[in-house]
Amino acid sequence: MILKIEKGRSILEKVYQVANELGVKTYAVGGFVRDLYMGREGTDIDFVVIGDAIRFAHHFRKRFGSGKVVSFPRFGTAMLEYSGYKLEFVTARSEHYDPDSRKPHVKRAGLASDLSRRDFTVNTLVMDISPDNFGQVIDVYNGIEDIDAKLIRTPLDPVVTFQDDPLRILRAIRFATVLNFRIEPQTYEAIIKTKERLKIISQERITEEFRKIMMAEKPSIGLRLMKETGLYPIIFPELEQLSGVEQRNEFHHKDVFNHTLQVVDNIARRTNKFELRMAALLHDIAKPQTKKFVEGVGWTFHGHEELGARMTERIGRRMRLSMAEIRYIKKLVRLHLRPMQLVDDSVTDSAIRRVMVEAGEHLEDLMQLCRADITSKNPEKVRQYMANFDKVEQKMKIVEEKDRLRNFKPAINGNQIMKALNLQPGPIVGQIKQAIVDAILDGKIKNESQECFEYMMKIKNEILKKINEKKEK
Repeated sequence: MILKIEKGRSILEKVYQVANELGVKTYAVGGFVRDLYMGREGTDIDFVVIGDAIRFAHHFRKRFGSGKVVSFPRFGTAMLEYSGYKLEFVTARSEHYDPDSRKPHVKRAGLASDLSRRDFTVNTLVMDISPDNFGQVIDVYNGIEDIDAKLIRTPLDPVVTFQDDPLRILRAIRFATVLNFRIEPQTYEAIIKTKERLKIISQERITEEFRKIMMAEKPSIGLRLMKETGLYPIIFPELEQLSGVEQRNEFHHKDVFNHTLQVVDNIARRTNKFELRMAALLHDIAKPQTKKFVEGVGWTFHGHEELGARMTERIGRRMRLSMAEIRYIKKLVRLHLRPMQLVDDSVTDSAIRRVMVEAGEHLEDLMQLCRADITSKNPEKVRQYMANFDKVEQKMKIVEEKDRLRNFKPAINGNQIMKALNLQPGPIVGQIKQAIVDAILDGKIKNESQECFEYMMKIKNEILKKINEKKEK
C-alpha cells in the first residue's frame, strides 16, 4: 500500500536527504503513519533510525537550521521542531525491563525488533521515505487490519507488554477513546490482570494520559473503560465511589457516575478547555459523602458543592495540576448550583451581583457547566431548565450593564486600609475589606473611593471590638 502525503512531503524529503548523507536507513513510523492511513495528516512525526538517532537529529539541525535538539542518550532519542513540525528520531532498539521499573535497558537492534517493542499494532506501521518507494507501507503486525477493524491490540503477549510498561494500560484506554476503537479481548483481560502494576508509574505520567483522555471528543469512553477494568481504586478512588443507585420507599437517586459521564460529554461538545472539562468531572464528587435520606423528602446532598471544592484541592494537588487549574476547578465546583438559585423573580440584584463577582472572569464557563449539568431524558424538563438559565443570564446582563461588575475590584485595597487605620498585615485587614465588598454588593454603598473610605471608618471600631472580644475569650 502507498500512502499519499501532501503538506509534509518536503519535511520527509529533507529527513531522507540527511539519511542519505549519513548513510543510514530511516523510516516514518507510528501515529503519523496510522493517521495518514485514516485520512489525517499530522504535524508530529516519529522516525526510526537504523543508526544513531541523536547524531541524525544534530545533523538535521546543522543542515536545515531547525530548533534546538533535545536528546535522551539513555534511550537513543532526540526531538526538534522545524517549520511547524515536531520531529522525533529514535534509534532502532530492543528493550528489557526489570520487574520493579518501567525504565528499560536499551540496546540497538534492527527494524523488526524495534517494531515488536511498540505498544499497539496500530502504531507499528512503517512508511518508506526513499524516493523509489516513497509512501510505501511496511505492516509487520497487521496494523492496517486492526485499524480497519477498529481494534486496539498489542503486537506481542499483552500481559508481558503491560507488565514491562504499565503506562501502556492507560495508553490503550486513551487510544480506544481518541480513535473510538475497541480493545481486543485478550488485551482487555491483560489490563485487568496487570492493573496493579500502575502503582509504579509516576503521578505525572498518569495525569498526562488522563488529560489526553479528558480531551477526547467523547471522554466518557475512556472514563467508563477505566471503571470497567478496575483502574479507579488505583489511580482515582474518588470516581469509584460515585457509582451505585440506592432506593428507599418510592425515592431513588440516579447513579452519580453515569450522570457525571453525561455532563463531561456535554461539556466536551462545548469546549476544549481542560479545566472546564475537569470541573464537569468533579462537580458532584462529594455527593457520596453528603448523601442523606430524609423521610417524606427523599435523598439530599446538602453542602456537596463546598465539600467538593475542598476535595478538588486534594485531588488537584495529587494529580500535580497547576495551582491556576486547581483554583479554577475549585471555583466552578463550589459555584455550580448557584445560578439555578437565581431563577426566582424575588431574587435581588444583590444575590446576582454576588454570583457574578465570585465567578468573575469565569462566569461564562460557569453557565456552560450549569447547562451541561442538565441530563434529564425528559425533553420538556430540559427545555424548562434551559429557559431558566436564559432567564438568569438576562438578569445578569441587566445587572452588569447597571454596575459594570465584570472583573470587579473594590475601590479600596488592603494597603490603603492598613495605611489609613495604622494596621499591620493580618486577618483584620481581610475582614474589613470583605465588609466593604459586602456593602458594595448589597447596594449599601457605591464602589467609589470616598464612599468606601467613609464606610470603613464607620465599621472599623465594631470589627476591632469583636476581634478583641474573641482574643479575651
